[in-house]
Amino acid sequence: MSDHDPPQLRRPRHRLERRVLGWWSVQAAVVVLPPVAVLTLLTALIPPARTWLGLSLGIVAGLGLAYLLVMPIWRYRVHRWETTDEAVYAVSGWFWQRSRIAPVARLQTVDTVSGPIQRLFGLTGLVVTTASAAGPIRIQGLDRKLAQQLAETLAGRAQATPGDGQ
Repeated sequence: MSDHDPPQLRRPRHRLERRVLGWWSVQAAVVVLPPVAVLTLLTALIPPARTWLGLSLGIVAGLGLAYLLVMPIWRYRVHRWETTDEAVYAVSGWFWQRSRIAPVARLQTVDTVSGPIQRLFGLTGLVVTTASAAGPIRIQGLDRKLAQQLAETLAGRAQATPGDGQ
């Protein structure tokens, strides 16, 4: 590959940390459990509507359980990432999947981000911003130390690589 050939979109090599399965499961539970709890309470407290509320509870609980069991594993199989001297590659999603590539010469900022649940699992996300209208590349579910090292490495590569404005 010459200096002027753009990086080619391909499947990245690295998977996320396995701990991401727990993080995604907890996130899913936070979404699924409140409506199930409310429907359970309403079914118990409103006898005349018990049939319809019970049916609604069954549907919501069934779909919620399927989501809790399938989504984390499916996403884990899809999500991949890789950085090279030339580019940052990422594939994400679970139902709708997205492949992204950002040449190092186009990087503007590299940040680490982690929410409270993510931190409980010792995970951090990497956000790589370019001037792209598609928005930043987000790689969620990295080990904290690895994410910090990647952020420093990518920032150094971006600074050392002539970009569009140079």
